Amino acid sequence: MDTRQQLLTDWVRQFPGLEQSKPEPVSSDASFRRYFRVWRRVGQDEHTPFIVMDAPPEHEDCVPFVAIARHWHRHGVAVPDLVQADLKQGFALLEDFGDQLMLGQLNNDSADRLYRNAMDELILIARQTSPANYPLPPYDVTLLEREMALFPDWLLEQQLGITLENSDKALLDTTFSMLRESALAQPEVTVHRDYHSRNLLVRPGQARPGVIDFQDAVTGPVTYDVVSLLKDCYIQWPEDRICDWLEAFRQNSLEAGLHRADPETFRQWFELMGMQRHLKAAGIFARLSIRDGKHAYLKDIPRTVQYLIVASSRQPALRHFHEWLSDRVMPLIEASVGPEQEHSPQ
Repeated sequence: MDTRQQLLTDWVRQFPGLEQSKPEPVSSDASFRRYFRVWRRVGQDEHTPFIVMDAPPEHEDCVPFVAIARHWHRHGVAVPDLVQADLKQGFALLEDFGDQLMLGQLNNDSADRLYRNAMDELILIARQTSPANYPLPPYDVTLLEREMALFPDWLLEQQLGITLENSDKALLDTTFSMLRESALAQPEVTVHRDYHSRNLLVRPGQARPGVIDFQDAVTGPVTYDVVSLLKDCYIQWPEDRICDWLEAFRQNSLEAGLHRADPETFRQWFELMGMQRHLKAAGIFARLSIRDGKHAYLKDIPRTVQYLIVASSRQPALRHFHEWLSDRVMPLIEASVGPEQEHSPQ
């Protein structure tokens, strides 16, 4: 048992019913956070599970997590109830939503139901105000550009070893500018910022998905979360199904007063927003491997960049970027990390 796990064990044992608990590792994520399960004794043979989050304060700021968790739970969003929190040590005791990630439950038969429930929850999130004690940061120019810069910095230069010429940099600058302006032109809502099948839990007896990993929420473009969900970096769906789900979301979010966009406008927002996100994600996957030794994320890079290739093919203004990605970048990705691996529904 490492030092932090011992501190976490001592912390959780101070609460009634958890005096003899032994935290069992559940998962870690792409950050420094780790999660453990503990069991509270409530009767002779009855035990209730809870999740304990370990977020080392030198690496993770728990203030946003705690503020958003309490605010969203109070307003009916399906996030875990925050039972206890210690900001100084970086520990939190949470309601346990189980282990059934939406990703593992998706198939051709379940997808319509699971995605429509996830999109209903997303509209509820989008309508939230900022917590009184934690104004959500804006998804502004600085943040959008910093995220897109991950693509050349980590994937192109460090993972693939590309030396970017001035012409390459100019091409990227032109592309980033178009994506940035499209994002900033969209109506603003509350954005989860990582709303996909690995951050949604299917709960027994509950139609609504449990929502986790929300601490990076911001105020930003109305299509950001729905593109994270429907153009998921971990699973890919046929174009016709994505179109059907997107139009259902557009209509429901229109009725909720989140925007006034027609189908063509909303689809264009969606396509360009997806490109911004997938530039960011591809860069992050490379960084996770290079910096943090989490090499499993490399296999998701080809799928993520393929989204970029397809989306850019639909944009006449991005024809040169599309050709550059297809002809120069993707062959190097396939040589470096292998071809796109199928993760399609069964």
